[in-house]
Amino acid sequence: MAAVSWKEILLLTGLVVGCYWNSLSCGFVFDDVSAILDNKDLRPSTPLHNLFLNDFWGTPMAEERSHKSYRPLTVLTFRLNYLFSELSASSYHLLNVILHAVVCVIFLRVCRLFLDKTSGLVAALLFAVHPIHTEAVTGVVGRAELLSSIFLLAAFLAYTKSTGPDHSIVWAPIALTVILVAAATLCKEQGITVVGICCFHEVFIAQGFTLPMLLDTLRQVLQGKDGFPYAVLQTLLKLIVLVISTLLLVIIRVQVIQSQLPVFTRFDNPAAVSPTPTRQFTFNYLLPVNAWLLLNPSELCCDWTMGTIPLVESILDFRNLATLVFYTFLGLLAYHSLCYRHSSAKIVIMALSLIVLPFIPASNLFFPVGFVVAERVLYVPSMGFCVLVAHGFKIILHKGNLKKISWFMIGVMLTTHAVKTFNRNWDWESEYTLFTSALKVNKNNAKLWNNVGHALENQNNYARALRYFLQATRVQPDDIGAHMNVGRTYKNLNKSREAEDAYLVAKSLMPQVIPGKKYATRVAPNHLNVYINLANLIRANESRLEEADQLYRQAISMRPDFKQAYISRGELLLKMNKLTEARDAYLRALELDRTNADLWYNLAIVNIEMKEPLEALKNFNHALELNPRHKLALFNSALLMQESGEPKFWPEANRRFLTYVEEEPKDANGYFNLGMLAMDANENAAAERWMRKAIGLQAGFRSALFNLALLYSQSKREMDALPVLDELLRHHPEHIKGLILKGDILMNHKKDTQGAKTCFERILRMDPTNVQGKHNLCVVYFEERDLPRAERCLEETLALAPNEEYVRRHLSIVRSKMAAMSAAGQPLSSTEGANVQAREEKQKRVKEGVEGEEEGRGADTVGKGAGGKKNVRKSSAESLGDVGVDQSESLDSSQSDKRTKE
Repeated sequence: MAAVSWKEILLLTGLVVGCYWNSLSCGFVFDDVSAILDNKDLRPSTPLHNLFLNDFWGTPMAEERSHKSYRPLTVLTFRLNYLFSELSASSYHLLNVILHAVVCVIFLRVCRLFLDKTSGLVAALLFAVHPIHTEAVTGVVGRAELLSSIFLLAAFLAYTKSTGPDHSIVWAPIALTVILVAAATLCKEQGITVVGICCFHEVFIAQGFTLPMLLDTLRQVLQGKDGFPYAVLQTLLKLIVLVISTLLLVIIRVQVIQSQLPVFTRFDNPAAVSPTPTRQFTFNYLLPVNAWLLLNPSELCCDWTMGTIPLVESILDFRNLATLVFYTFLGLLAYHSLCYRHSSAKIVIMALSLIVLPFIPASNLFFPVGFVVAERVLYVPSMGFCVLVAHGFKIILHKGNLKKISWFMIGVMLTTHAVKTFNRNWDWESEYTLFTSALKVNKNNAKLWNNVGHALENQNNYARALRYFLQATRVQPDDIGAHMNVGRTYKNLNKSREAEDAYLVAKSLMPQVIPGKKYATRVAPNHLNVYINLANLIRANESRLEEADQLYRQAISMRPDFKQAYISRGELLLKMNKLTEARDAYLRALELDRTNADLWYNLAIVNIEMKEPLEALKNFNHALELNPRHKLALFNSALLMQESGEPKFWPEANRRFLTYVEEEPKDANGYFNLGMLAMDANENAAAERWMRKAIGLQAGFRSALFNLALLYSQSKREMDALPVLDELLRHHPEHIKGLILKGDILMNHKKDTQGAKTCFERILRMDPTNVQGKHNLCVVYFEERDLPRAERCLEETLALAPNEEYVRRHLSIVRSKMAAMSAAGQPLSSTEGANVQAREEKQKRVKEGVEGEEEGRGADTVGKGAGGKKNVRKSSAESLGDVGVDQSESLDSSQSDKRTKE
């Protein structure tokens, strides 16, 4: 057995890089979105042990909607990618290319066990460039195949060392084999099939048995003529160890999925729900279809579900001939390999074991899977195919007159396959390119039309997306998902009536409840989202809230563990002001998933509405324990701490606002609240910096402008406050408190009574009943020594606010002054300045809170997006002392707008 040289390693690596370097420019497409972008298990904030509790897509294995694909080691490599480059797609693709090169090198090492140096290299080169591998290498989720193949081949190589020079058993390689088999299985389920490959190698290669020899030995033992030979007993012992280890792995695997198979629909795999003999005819026909993809990978498609391959419903269907030819050829190869002992037979049997055994779990022959054909599952079987091709090349090569032709044919095959692979990679550049390339191969798959529509939808090209979704409903009229997509797109186009009609069609296609039969076993969990989407649509109409609630309750009755229904219903109940029921809905959802940070956040919002700030803060903290970068929880918990008025909370509130602005550096509200905290702590320089930052991000930010002006006023920088107030009043000319503050500064610091008078008169034109503006105008009259007018003004103010003692007191002062001047014979009106000895000047701070709203991200498709408005609430307010008068009035805070996260 020749070792693999450095030149061969460099050749294989160079060829892999040459074929796949353009995959580095591809993004996350198709299943990558669920496995990478939407998978919380990749985030450092998720506990590492969650990888061993959740499936490949980040769904808890205990949940019925779980796909039951348990691949924690593969997810761990995704997490390492995220640790180094977060969601930079190129790093994920680069690691896949490296892993494929590693597989090629190990495969060459395996080929050297039963092929000569030249044909072994041919097999490895063909494997390196075969176009069928683009889905496994260029698609990021194909890493499961790559990792599983590495451990599978390593386990096989380890097992080949389990026989000593004296034919004794060497247990260390067997133990290593078991460990590597477990690792392969934790990368992808088909890794366990290497045990079968090891068994075939042990019996037919290592021990040199043929099928007739085994049958003859068994016949003699059964007749009592002879016992098992020692070599046979040794083989049996090794195989028993392997089989027991395999059974233990299977038992553990079954326990992990809690003895439940995933729920698939007839759209995923139509033959799986077809009657006999259609199911058998179709599944057997899929075998030659897969073989043809290996032989002629010219038309590749990323999705073979739905109507891609029509069902074989009759024995007279001509496609059954392909099945018959396939089984005939396979049978001849099996007979040749099992009944003879020469080297060619051993090569063929190892090639067949690599083709057949790893493909069995995906074959649909023993249990249904969630696809019809998947190119990536042919990654390991293609190894056996490449061995057969290389072996055939070796046979032809030995015929002298065909030597040049055989080399030419191999060269053409490697070149065409490499070019096809390189060009196929471009199809995976984006979801749009991937699915449009698939439609060139197959136009009868509604899922492909839907996915092109999704790609256009992600580009906000709703009109074109709608055309593809409608085509999907024509290709597959009973496709619930297609009608849901049509409804969602109509909603995005603001066509609510058409959207509702589409959702109602989807709802009518749902399977009817059969008494005594569990509903969840007959429908895909995501199809129940039609109730959620329809309810979300109609609840925009205030008169139909009860109807929406009925839809949520219907979804829950069909599937009591439908978490999203509880979440959406909780938000509706909050909108209906049914706070106790909303809290109960969120608590029920938390029973199903206590690791969902959004649920804890929503529960905290309910607590705020129920006037339970301590409970709200506790639930905000739960959300942040699960997701320390949860933006809404950071913002609203910090705001709650700020509004508590307790200085002990201010440092933590400040830290959370700082974290929030790291996550949302363009949100002015975060900087504004940092400024308010700094004002509370009398840190004027920091407050000014944060307010300036908020104003820079949001021109005309009224709250930030007013409070910055107020900060300058309190810091005795009144002249700096005036240009800020001018900017505020330019954007918000009816801002009464800004006019009051400006009038105060003009009156008391610039001695501009005319400018102050203009401010207060503007206030009264907007609101004639404004006591503060009216009173301050009276003060201006007094300063102008127009005492009769000041008296009349104060009388009118007192009529507006008869309980305000300071107005009554100031009226008394004016009347006393008038009486004194009358007694002295002085005129009661004068243009000269006057000095009011009894005047009390007391200036109080006013803080105005955030009055705007910041729209958050929304999502119509339930279970994917998170939406709602940011919980922006006003900070506490304090009144501004009036011009020359003590005033006890406070400014009203606007009501909070609290919204949950869907």
